[in-house]
Amino acid sequence: MKRKLLLLLIAAATMMTHEAAAQEVYKTLRQMAIEKIESETSAKAVKEINTFKLNALNYLAMKMREEMPDSTIEYLDKQALAMHDFVNLYTSQLVANYDKPQAEQTSVVKIFIDASLSNPLFNDSDTALTQAYVAEENSLTRFSLDTDWQRAFIAAAITIKKKK
Repeated sequence: MKRKLLLLLIAAATMMTHEAAAQEVYKTLRQMAIEKIESETSAKAVKEINTFKLNALNYLAMKMREEMPDSTIEYLDKQALAMHDFVNLYTSQLVANYDKPQAEQTSVVKIFIDASLSNPLFNDSDTALTQAYVAEENSLTRFSLDTDWQRAFIAAAITIKKKK
Protein backbone atom coordinates (compact mmCIF):
# COMPACT_ATOMS: atom_id res chain seq x y z
CA MET A 1 0.00 0.00 0.00
CA LYS A 2 2.81 2.42 0.87
CA ARG A 3 4.49 1.70 -2.46
CA LYS A 4 1.27 2.34 -4.40
CA LEU A 5 0.77 5.61 -2.54
CA LEU A 6 4.36 6.59 -3.30
CA LEU A 7 3.85 5.85 -6.99
CA LEU A 8 0.65 7.90 -7.00
CA LEU A 9 2.51 10.77 -5.36
CA ILE A 10 5.26 10.50 -7.97
CA ALA A 11 2.77 10.68 -10.80
CA ALA A 12 0.94 13.61 -9.24
CA ALA A 13 4.15 15.47 -8.45
CA THR A 14 5.39 15.25 -12.01
CA MET A 15 2.19 16.45 -13.66
CA MET A 16 2.11 19.94 -15.12
CA THR A 17 -0.36 22.00 -17.10
CA HIS A 18 0.56 22.95 -20.63
CA GLU A 19 -0.36 26.61 -20.11
CA ALA A 20 3.17 28.00 -20.19
CA ALA A 21 3.82 30.32 -23.09
CA ALA A 22 5.61 28.65 -25.99
CA GLN A 23 8.93 30.34 -25.33
CA GLU A 24 8.77 29.59 -21.63
CA VAL A 25 8.18 25.83 -21.69
CA TYR A 26 11.84 24.77 -21.51
CA LYS A 27 12.64 27.31 -18.78
CA THR A 28 9.52 26.44 -16.79
CA LEU A 29 10.14 22.69 -16.92
CA ARG A 30 13.78 23.19 -15.98
CA GLN A 31 12.87 25.42 -13.03
CA MET A 32 10.19 22.97 -11.84
CA ALA A 33 12.70 20.12 -11.91
CA ILE A 34 15.22 22.16 -9.92
CA GLU A 35 12.61 23.08 -7.32
CA LYS A 36 11.54 19.45 -6.86
CA ILE A 37 15.14 18.30 -6.57
CA GLU A 38 15.97 20.97 -3.98
CA SER A 39 12.74 20.60 -1.99
CA GLU A 40 13.21 18.97 1.39
CA THR A 41 9.66 17.61 1.17
CA SER A 42 10.12 15.81 -2.17
CA ALA A 43 10.27 12.04 -1.94
CA LYS A 44 13.47 10.35 -3.07
CA ALA A 45 11.74 8.97 -6.19
CA VAL A 46 10.43 12.42 -7.14
CA LYS A 47 13.95 13.83 -6.80
CA GLU A 48 15.36 11.00 -8.92
CA ILE A 49 12.80 11.52 -11.69
CA ASN A 50 13.37 15.25 -11.70
CA THR A 51 17.14 14.82 -11.74
CA PHE A 52 16.68 12.84 -14.93
CA LYS A 53 14.40 15.55 -16.35
CA LEU A 54 16.94 18.25 -15.52
CA ASN A 55 19.80 16.27 -17.08
CA ALA A 56 17.70 15.52 -20.17
CA LEU A 57 16.77 19.20 -20.56
CA ASN A 58 20.38 20.33 -20.12
CA TYR A 59 21.61 17.72 -22.61
CA LEU A 60 18.91 18.70 -25.10
CA ALA A 61 19.78 22.40 -24.98
CA MET A 62 23.54 21.74 -25.16
CA LYS A 63 23.27 19.36 -28.14
CA MET A 64 20.83 21.62 -29.98
CA ARG A 65 23.31 24.51 -29.69
CA GLU A 66 26.08 22.24 -31.01
CA GLU A 67 24.26 20.16 -33.63
CA MET A 68 21.27 22.28 -34.61
CA PRO A 69 22.30 25.94 -34.15
CA ASP A 70 19.59 27.11 -36.57
CA SER A 71 16.77 25.39 -34.70
CA THR A 72 14.11 27.48 -33.04
CA ILE A 73 13.16 28.00 -29.41
CA GLU A 74 9.81 26.48 -30.32
CA TYR A 75 11.51 23.24 -31.34
CA LEU A 76 13.40 23.12 -28.04
CA ASP A 77 10.14 23.77 -26.20
CA LYS A 78 8.34 21.00 -28.12
CA GLN A 79 11.10 18.50 -27.34
CA ALA A 80 11.17 19.57 -23.68
CA LEU A 81 7.40 19.22 -23.34
CA ALA A 82 7.45 15.85 -25.10
CA MET A 83 10.15 14.62 -22.69
CA HIS A 84 8.04 15.79 -19.77
CA ASP A 85 4.97 14.05 -21.21
CA PHE A 86 6.98 10.88 -21.94
CA VAL A 87 8.18 10.65 -18.32
CA ASN A 88 4.70 11.42 -17.01
CA LEU A 89 3.14 8.73 -19.21
CA TYR A 90 5.80 6.35 -17.93
CA THR A 91 5.10 7.12 -14.27
CA SER A 92 1.35 6.83 -14.82
CA GLN A 93 1.90 3.41 -16.42
CA LEU A 94 4.03 2.34 -13.44
CA VAL A 95 1.16 3.27 -11.15
CA ALA A 96 -1.47 1.62 -13.38
CA ASN A 97 0.52 -1.63 -13.49
CA TYR A 98 1.65 -1.67 -9.87
CA ASP A 99 -0.55 -4.61 -8.90
CA LYS A 100 0.18 -6.62 -12.05
CA PRO A 101 2.61 -9.56 -12.17
CA GLN A 102 6.31 -8.62 -12.26
CA ALA A 103 6.67 -9.80 -15.88
CA GLU A 104 3.94 -7.40 -16.99
CA GLN A 105 5.50 -4.51 -15.05
CA THR A 106 8.86 -5.28 -16.65
CA SER A 107 7.31 -5.31 -20.13
CA VAL A 108 5.90 -1.82 -19.52
CA VAL A 109 9.30 -0.51 -18.46
CA LYS A 110 10.84 -2.12 -21.54
CA ILE A 111 8.36 -0.33 -23.82
CA PHE A 112 9.64 3.03 -22.61
CA ILE A 113 13.31 2.05 -22.68
CA ASP A 114 12.90 0.76 -26.24
CA ALA A 115 11.00 3.88 -27.34
CA SER A 116 13.78 6.05 -25.99
CA LEU A 117 16.64 4.02 -27.47
CA SER A 118 15.06 3.54 -30.89
CA ASN A 119 14.32 7.24 -31.43
CA PRO A 120 17.60 9.14 -31.21
CA LEU A 121 17.63 12.86 -32.00
CA PHE A 122 21.34 13.52 -32.47
CA ASN A 123 22.81 10.04 -33.03
CA ASP A 124 25.41 10.95 -30.43
CA SER A 125 28.31 8.49 -30.42
CA ASP A 126 29.05 9.17 -26.73
CA THR A 127 26.88 6.33 -25.48
CA ALA A 128 28.62 6.34 -22.10
CA LEU A 129 26.95 9.70 -21.53
CA THR A 130 23.72 9.29 -23.44
CA GLN A 131 22.91 5.84 -22.09
CA ALA A 132 24.15 6.30 -18.52
CA TYR A 133 20.60 6.08 -17.19
CA VAL A 134 19.82 3.03 -19.34
CA ALA A 135 22.84 1.21 -17.93
CA GLU A 136 21.84 1.95 -14.32
CA GLU A 137 19.55 -0.98 -13.49
CA ASN A 138 18.26 0.64 -10.28
CA SER A 139 17.30 3.89 -11.98
CA LEU A 140 13.60 4.71 -12.22
CA THR A 141 14.23 6.51 -15.52
CA ARG A 142 16.25 4.16 -17.71
CA PHE A 143 16.07 6.33 -20.82
CA SER A 144 18.64 7.65 -23.26
CA LEU A 145 19.42 11.34 -23.10
CA ASP A 146 19.78 11.28 -26.90
CA THR A 147 16.08 10.85 -27.61
CA ASP A 148 13.71 12.50 -30.02
CA TRP A 149 11.11 12.89 -27.30
CA GLN A 150 8.23 13.61 -29.66
CA ARG A 151 8.76 10.38 -31.61
CA ALA A 152 9.51 8.38 -28.44
CA PHE A 153 6.31 9.59 -26.77
CA ILE A 154 4.24 8.56 -29.81
CA ALA A 155 5.99 5.18 -30.03
CA ALA A 156 5.41 4.43 -26.33
CA ALA A 157 1.79 5.61 -26.41
CA ILE A 158 0.98 3.50 -29.47
CA THR A 159 2.60 0.42 -27.97
CA ILE A 160 0.78 0.90 -24.65
CA LYS A 161 -2.53 1.29 -26.50
CA LYS A 162 -1.92 -1.89 -28.52
CA LYS A 163 -1.17 -3.78 -25.30
CA LYS A 164 -4.60 -3.05 -23.87
